[in-house]
Amino acid sequence: MIASELEKAGQTVRKYYQRRLPSDPAQDYYFILRDTANNESIIVEYGFADNASDAEDLKNNWRKYAEAVVSAVAQYLGVSYVPSTDAKVHVVKSGDTLWNLAKKYNTSVNELKELNNLTSNSLSIGQVLYLPTGETNVTEGEDITYTVKSGDTLYKIAANYNTTVDNLKKLNNLTSNNLSIGQVLYISKSPQQDDSTNQYIVKNGDNLYAISKLYGVSVNELKQANGLTSNLLSIGQVLKIPTGKESDLETYTVKSGDTLYNIARIYGTTVSNLINTNNLSTSVLSIGQKLLVPKK
Repeated sequence: MIASELEKAGQTVRKYYQRRLPSDPAQDYYFILRDTANNESIIVEYGFADNASDAEDLKNNWRKYAEAVVSAVAQYLGVSYVPSTDAKVHVVKSGDTLWNLAKKYNTSVNELKELNNLTSNSLSIGQVLYLPTGETNVTEGEDITYTVKSGDTLYKIAANYNTTVDNLKKLNNLTSNNLSIGQVLYISKSPQQDDSTNQYIVKNGDNLYAISKLYGVSVNELKQANGLTSNLLSIGQVLKIPTGKESDLETYTVKSGDTLYNIARIYGTTVSNLINTNNLSTSVLSIGQKLLVPKK
């Protein structure tokens, strides 16, 4: 359990084992355990202080690794785990998702996944998530300020705060994408958007077809506005919704006897266009299904 929690926290786990004393297999190999009273004991080797890489890692992450061990021991004992009040962590509760946690803590889904070594968006109740420690100052009714740290880019910061690189550059009078550590950026709480677009943040269960229906645009228009080459979306992704012109599409509700062929004929389009516009993977329709079709 400890090895698993340390791996989630980003530490490299080489191996774990119980080694016996060759001269007396009833005793543990390590004297610190042999000389410990008769209880369950364990040694956790976090790294080597005389190794520059390990030392730097421990300097930056020791709190995170310590919390991982405490969490594992709590799981092993079957008791509830409550992190220390100053720990930058969140204990997952019912209803939590990476998307709403990213919004709550002013970060992005991708940064949460990277920080916690997650390979999927699934969470389990009681799971401990480590949170970014970037410096931000929020004053109610005013803009947010963000202090640039090592590894930051305008793209990453824009994604974290659900804004755009262009908005950040305009707000901070930047003429290039270059940043310097310690630089303070203003981040509008209400991002300035192009009048011809709205923004939509992808949540669990979303797809391009459902979003296109919601905003009365086509899947192709969404893909073109966002430079997408596939229909894949990720939770927390920010999509531009083209709204500068009146949509040339309307909604049609499928009724008994309908086929893509006869609907295409009624609306003066082609079966191929209907399939592409509505992101259909089959030509089979169901009664009550909503389709985007050209306005008559």
